[in-house]
Order: sequence, then structure tokens, then C-alpha cells
Amino acid sequence: MLITGVVFFLSQIANAAGIPAVTLETNEEGGTQYSVTIQILAIMTALTFIPAILMMMTSFTRIVVVFAILRQAIGLQQTPSNQMLIGLALFLTFFIMSPVFYQVNEEAIQPYIAEEILPLEAIDRAVVPFRTFMLAQTRETDLNMFVRIAGEEGSFASPEEVPLNILLPSFVTSELKTAFQIGFLLFIPFLIIDLVVASILMAMGMMMLSPIIISLPFKIMLFVLVDGWAMVMGSVAASFNM
Repeated sequence: MLITGVVFFLSQIANAAGIPAVTLETNEEGGTQYSVTIQILAIMTALTFIPAILMMMTSFTRIVVVFAILRQAIGLQQTPSNQMLIGLALFLTFFIMSPVFYQVNEEAIQPYIAEEILPLEAIDRAVVPFRTFMLAQTRETDLNMFVRIAGEEGSFASPEEVPLNILLPSFVTSELKTAFQIGFLLFIPFLIIDLVVASILMAMGMMMLSPIIISLPFKIMLFVLVDGWAMVMGSVAASFNM
């Protein structure tokens, strides 16, 4: 309703300014058909929300947080760089989200391109696969918490009825919690190496030598020997309940 109102307001301004290309038409089924100019404006506006959608409605948040914690656990401050970690997270996100993107393309984008459905119906169809994905990853406790904060307790018969304004923060909260749980498990072996090296250095009386300098090569060697990157990426990808 908000989008329809904004589009109608813009169309009235454009018509008053003498731009006949901006029009709203009602089809035989009672739906509203927007002119090409309005559709282009809506698409260009939607493009600004793509980064937020990519980060908040996909697996990107969990992946990039896990990678950041992994780099911190190894003790490498700048290697791999932030650009490399974000690139890895993006490609892994596309891999994990490919079934969702395929469903959106088949059920929303292609029918809209073929002019079989209206723009608002295409948006409603595109939201459904993302909603299903987010519900599968969201903890019930987090969802109930935001429902309670919104004052909507008892308003929904099932989680599928929860609106996006409640589902989105619930999903992000669950993703952060899961990412930190995975990060904790990644930290343990590297922490053990740090403790062992620190104990050996203290026993040898080399208290002025930083244990981080000595333990770093051992942590890198351990990570390489166990094929760490493949293990981490595979575990993160398998952690999503599809």
C-alpha cells in the first residue's frame, strides 16, 4: 500500500508537470498497471536496497562473521584481507542461495518479464522463497522475542504468518548467534596451541618473548595440514538447513 501511494503521488506530480509517460492504468482484473517510466524508477530505487538485502536476507552474515573470527583465531590481522574475505563470502553466499535465487527467477522474474504478472505481484512472489529460507534458519526463541517486543503476541497462528518487519531482525539475530557458536569451535584448537606455546616459553624462562610470534607458524601449519579452508567452507555451507 505504501509503494502504491508513493507511485500514485509521483504520477500526479509528473502529470501536473506535463509528462504523459507517467501513467497508472487499471486492467480488466482490477489490478494496477504502471507505465514504463514508473517501473524504471521503482527498479532503480530497489537497486539501492540490494546490499542490505544481500547482507540481511541471505547467508552472507553468518559466513563473513565466521571468516572474520577465523582470521582472528589464527592471529592474522590483515591476511586474508577484508576484500578477499568478503569476496569468498559472496561466492559462498551465491552457492548456498542458488536454490532460492532459482525459485525467485522462475516464479517472479520470468513471469514479470513475460508480462504475465504485475510488478507488485512479482515482488510478493519473490519474497516467498526468501521468507521460507529465513524461517528455516531462525530460532523460535528469537522469533518469539521480537513478536513480544512488537506487542503482537497471539496474533499469529504459525511462523509463516509473521511479517517481514519481525522476521528480518529475528533472522539476523539467529545468524549472529550461530556464527559466534561456529567461531567459538574454531577458536578452541588455536587457543590450545597458544596455551601450550606460552607454557613452554615460561618453563624455559623466556617470558619476554611473545608467545604469539612463536605460535603463529604452528597455527598456520595446523590449518594447512587439516585442509582448513575446505573444512570451514564445507561446514558453514552444511550448517544451513535447506
